Amino acid sequence: MVKQTTKQIEVEMRAIFDKTKHDELKEFLDANSKDLGEDNKDVYFFLLPNKFAKVTKNVSRKSAKMTLKLNRPGRGSSDFEEIEYPIDPVYFDKAVKLLSNLPFDERQNSYQERHNYLYKGVELALKYTRTWGYHLELEILINNSSEQSRAEEKIKQVAKDLGVHILSEEELDEITKRIDEEYRQGKHKK
Repeated sequence: MVKQTTKQIEVEMRAIFDKTKHDELKEFLDANSKDLGEDNKDVYFFLLPNKFAKVTKNVSRKSAKMTLKLNRPGRGSSDFEEIEYPIDPVYFDKAVKLLSNLPFDERQNSYQERHNYLYKGVELALKYTRTWGYHLELEILINNSSEQSRAEEKIKQVAKDLGVHILSEEELDEITKRIDEEYRQGKHKK
């Protein structure tokens, strides 16, 4: 019998900025938040129109996982139900191969330089990737959709405190469509 687990919903928002703002945020967060450490990741994304799977190798923490997110940034609300399954890092390449042989619309690979913080109850990932540039993910995990609006307000307040602009759904959609097109054109091949 399979044990029923609590649904995990990720309420996530993003902000994009330049290197100067990135460095300012890093200095501020290093001094004023709980440092959760370096969190560099090699991630393969397997895309469908309104959801995606990913295989993540956490290079910094020597771990790996497979994830299914039941929404895509810019394709709906800021909450993403996600289903995660930890895997042994030695199986990372096999997991990528497994999903690569399924009929996903597209496959993308992204190396993420990131550092995580906890600030006023919001998890922050200060990041750099080739596709997004310098950016910040602000996230709260909830177990029930009734908690969503409170989580969104908390994230928006933290963004305001940090002086960053939360991307709208339209801005996220524009960015993800641009990145998808760049991958189709072969711009981000290794």
